[in-house]
Amino acid sequence: MMKAHKLLIAVLVAGVIALWFMPLPAAAEEGDPPARVARLNYSVGSVSFQPAGEGDWVTAVPNRPLITGDNLWVDQNSRAELHTGSTALRLGANTSVTFLELDDRAVQIRLSLGSLIVRLVRLGEDETFEVDTPNLAFSLLHQGEYRIDVNEDGTETVTTVWQGQGDVLGGGQEYKVVAGQSARFSGSDSLAYDLDPLPPADDFDNWAMQRDQRDDRSESASYVSREMTGYEDLDDNGNWSYVASYGYVWTPTTVAAGWAPYRHGHWAWIAPWGWTWVDAAPWGFAPFHYGRWACVGATWFWVPGPITVRPVYAPALVAFVGGGGFQFSVSFGGGPGVAWFPLAPGEVFVPMYHASRAYVNSVNITNTVVKVARINEVYNYYNTNHPVNVARVTYANQHVNGVTAVSQETFVNARPVSRNMVEIPQREIEQVPVAHMTPAVPIRSSAMGAGVPTKVMPPMPAANRPVIANRIPSPPVRSFSSTASERMSEGNNGVVTPPAGGNDRKVPRPPQAGETPRNEEVARNSHTPEQPVSTSQTVPHPLVRPAPPVQPKTQEQLKDEESKNRNWQQQRATAAPRQSAPRAESHESKDKH
Repeated sequence: MMKAHKLLIAVLVAGVIALWFMPLPAAAEEGDPPARVARLNYSVGSVSFQPAGEGDWVTAVPNRPLITGDNLWVDQNSRAELHTGSTALRLGANTSVTFLELDDRAVQIRLSLGSLIVRLVRLGEDETFEVDTPNLAFSLLHQGEYRIDVNEDGTETVTTVWQGQGDVLGGGQEYKVVAGQSARFSGSDSLAYDLDPLPPADDFDNWAMQRDQRDDRSESASYVSREMTGYEDLDDNGNWSYVASYGYVWTPTTVAAGWAPYRHGHWAWIAPWGWTWVDAAPWGFAPFHYGRWACVGATWFWVPGPITVRPVYAPALVAFVGGGGFQFSVSFGGGPGVAWFPLAPGEVFVPMYHASRAYVNSVNITNTVVKVARINEVYNYYNTNHPVNVARVTYANQHVNGVTAVSQETFVNARPVSRNMVEIPQREIEQVPVAHMTPAVPIRSSAMGAGVPTKVMPPMPAANRPVIANRIPSPPVRSFSSTASERMSEGNNGVVTPPAGGNDRKVPRPPQAGETPRNEEVARNSHTPEQPVSTSQTVPHPLVRPAPPVQPKTQEQLKDEESKNRNWQQQRATAAPRQSAPRAESHESKDKH
């Protein structure tokens, strides 16, 4: 009994230590991390990536979640495709983009150079989608298909609307760009404005159209929401079938011998979630950030969970084993080991990062079939000093070929897991304690990920070029290195400085013995996810300039605009229409059944 009590205390202490290293979400008033991220799912040629807040560039790694502050550069003779839910972003050659904001209600992209095609399939009433260029802010107002081009010196932006409608702000003026128009804006302090019919499709347009058609043919959209980032690659890499206890499930067609979920890839540290799984398979996004995995015999299959308009993204739906000071009998090269296994259907995911109780419920019920009462039981077990019935917290995949273990050195350095695995005897796996977090402490290579350092990056004028914005984005994220050397110390009102990642916020100190844990505190004090995004921040972004106030147009400007629209209407009949169209289908009606 005393031994069990000491083990429990050790588990709690390890959890507290790990919580100290959790950076908080950028939006303090919201408290919870975003429910969506973006993903680089396809590229041709050379694509480079710069993590939020960092100065170095690395080769872009597919499946790494992209977040607010991340930068991408698509080099010459190259292309890239990203998805965030059902929205597709296509980047042409010599294109530099930054995610100024990416959360539940806003997608805001800085395009300082190059070409971007956006296929916006769904835009909620409370959502905004904005592309900011060096001389204007372009807000996408409806679902549709859009192209934005910025010339080499940043003095000209062309906005093309195949379908939908956009709003341009810049130079103290506002312009509407509707379907069938291509509008050219040059200048900065004042904009020169030209309006033309749609230009003939070029190679970049045709490629984007082919990718659209691929998305439209997706069989997987019958089984999961199109707002599940990564669904588009399931068709080519697996099969759907019906399993009695789970409903429709997906099984990968080609995997290595001894394959198990969360085994072929690496771990990275991505704020505000912390430890995040990055899978190596081309299809390896949706099945590792949504749903659950089950094993029957030697076959693994993915159970996506209920169809929802937007399932909540999770960094890795796993549980960790061997925490709380437990030492494995096998050697990990002289240091401690880290081991984990995938959660099975109905098992509760307890975040290792700060989150409200409402968030914990949401991230579970959108990804598996589970009752709220069960979520509360498991959550309380891991987040109170008085656990409920321990026997109730059991895990199916701990008892099959589902546990993967590596040295802590491999784990924190974003090294390939499958090449560095350590085998643990099954009898030992059956006995080790299970935790919802690992005490492994991130280092800078954890944040940089598995990309190889590269000198292929945007030219300095484009990298440092500010853009015009209608919506004021969050302040830039601090680099990992700028805070890694800071030591946690008690400050005023019992706050400590997090040692890594995130921004300049302070976080309440970890709970002391007998106190309420941090997650319970957040549940009481944080705002609900339904609170609107604040756009009244006073902290400036060095690469963003607010759009100047709109001035009344002179009679001459009004007549000029009228003349250009009349000429456009006369010419549009001869312009070749674009065949691709955004899907109007939504799962919202299915959610009611």
